[in-house]
Amino acid sequence: MNEKLLEFSNLLRRNGLRVSLAENMDSFRALSVVGLGDRETVRATLRASMVKRTIDIPAFEQLFALFFSGLADAIAEATAATRGALGLDDPDFQRLLEELERLLRERGIELSPLARALLGADGGRLERLLREAGERARVGDIQQGFQEGRFAHAVAGALGLGALARELERLKAELEGSADAGRFAEYLDRRLQDLNDMIKAMVRGELERQDVGRRDHERLAALADKSFFYLTEEEIRRMQEAVQKLAQRLRNVISIRRRRARRGKFDPSGTLRRNLQYGGVPFRIVWDHRKKEKPQVMVLCDVSDSVRNVSRFMLQFVYSLQDLYSKVRSFVFVAEVGEITRLFEDQDINQAIETALRGDVINVYAHSDFGRAFKAFHRDHIAAVNKRTTVIVLGDARNNYNLPHDWVLKEIRQRAKQLIWLNPENRMTWGFGDSEMDHYAPHCTLVEECRNLGQLYRVIDRLVAA
Repeated sequence: MNEKLLEFSNLLRRNGLRVSLAENMDSFRALSVVGLGDRETVRATLRASMVKRTIDIPAFEQLFALFFSGLADAIAEATAATRGALGLDDPDFQRLLEELERLLRERGIELSPLARALLGADGGRLERLLREAGERARVGDIQQGFQEGRFAHAVAGALGLGALARELERLKAELEGSADAGRFAEYLDRRLQDLNDMIKAMVRGELERQDVGRRDHERLAALADKSFFYLTEEEIRRMQEAVQKLAQRLRNVISIRRRRARRGKFDPSGTLRRNLQYGGVPFRIVWDHRKKEKPQVMVLCDVSDSVRNVSRFMLQFVYSLQDLYSKVRSFVFVAEVGEITRLFEDQDINQAIETALRGDVINVYAHSDFGRAFKAFHRDHIAAVNKRTTVIVLGDARNNYNLPHDWVLKEIRQRAKQLIWLNPENRMTWGFGDSEMDHYAPHCTLVEECRNLGQLYRVIDRLVAA
């Protein structure tokens, strides 16, 4: 059973669930306590010990059903179908198996392990033999539906289906003359067909397992390219899950980068100087161990109707990665500005975002006035901006023809490490109508179009890597 659990945990990992060795050990110990008698208890136990994030629960449930039910159910269904086709109830079917076993013993007929498991309706041993054949046939490499036939043929070859067919033909000949020879012959033929069906079911189940991860990846890719402006309510909910997954992926990448950075970079100049006494032969390698400080971040999000979704995901992204920064402060604005940092300290991320967006902090239904909001930020918060601070402004710069007060951005740029503006509008529309981007952009270190999740991800990646 432990081998099967390890195989299941590997399947979870291939589909994006993070299952550690410690969690594998926890699942072993938990199942040793609760036992394997009840399927729902086993499912709940594995979910409790292997799943850490609520967004992973649907994938776990689907993979559990495919892994622990698919092949076993196919074997049981095939056996039940054969029993029904022979017109036998459970007691009669059991008597048929016992009679067959008696004849084999009396006539000294030795069967192969596969034939014995198949004819004896030993579901557990059949499943093990099928899975071993599947591993030898590398059925886990299946990617597309049109490959089912090829992989089924490979599994049949690894299982020895041809040899089994010849063995059953010889067995039918040896059983001729017995009282139930006709029924035995029909049973043998049906069981051979059953095995073919089991092989196909196993290959199809493996394809469905692969599809779980692939569908999730494709859905994430589709969401990543879809404009924030055209999201439905259902897509907004899925986007929140996607942001969390992308944030975790980015966190892993950044952690690897920082571990490598701690080792230091090869310093060729220092190495040459250190080894002058050896004629330039680099006996002693010099590493550059410059310490890289975590950035401070201040985020100013426009929460007017036109860009509210973008701000929602920006805030979720930033706070999902907050341990990568030394300090995070967040502000929302429309015509006035309000700080929402405390909300994220007192509430979970999604609840804090909803509180900020529904108007509890500022009037979110006012007409946009970037200049007025910037002046208020300068008055109340400019002193907190220093050379370690990255200031991010997210907004469309549609100012309703009010004064832009771009001098505020000029001063922020002089004080800050960098000033980044993310605009969710198409770059071609910047500066037209009431857009003030042509006034704001010259004062920014970086100005980026940010209309979808993919663009937002790239900006955050650049930010935390800086």
